[in-house]
Order: sequence, then structure tokens, then C-alpha cells
Amino acid sequence: MTTDEVKHIIENGIPGAKAEVKDLTGTGDHFQADVVSAAFEGLTMIKQHKMVYEALGDLMKGPIHALKLATRKE
Repeated sequence: MTTDEVKHIIENGIPGAKAEVKDLTGTGDHFQADVVSAAFEGLTMIKQHKMVYEALGDLMKGPIHALKLATRKE
């Protein structure tokens, strides 16, 4: 996967999200994502992270092996 693909999936899966994604190893399977969205308002960090994982869906079982994640409300 590419960073642009991961960014696009996250931003399309979470209303109003803006994501910055980096490939940590250059292998297309270990990423770091910083995600900001007003949709995170009032949610715990665990629920915010769960939203990102739900947006990525089955990709977390396949092409994405690891995801270092930071989320915050806008």
C-alpha cells in the first residue's frame, strides 16, 4: 500500500478527517498516521482509534501490518 492510499481511505471513512500518513519502513506495510477530525469531539482516544481502524477495515488484516496512530479532535 502507499501512504496516499491509506490517507485517502482514512479521510473518506471519517467525516471531515485530515490525515498525514508516513511509511515507517519503506515496505508499504508499517505506517504512522496522524488523524484530526471534528468527528472525534467528545470521544475517548480509544473510540477515536477504533474509528480509524474501522475506516481501514480488513486492510489491517492484510496489507497493513502495523499502524502507529495519533488522533485528536479538530
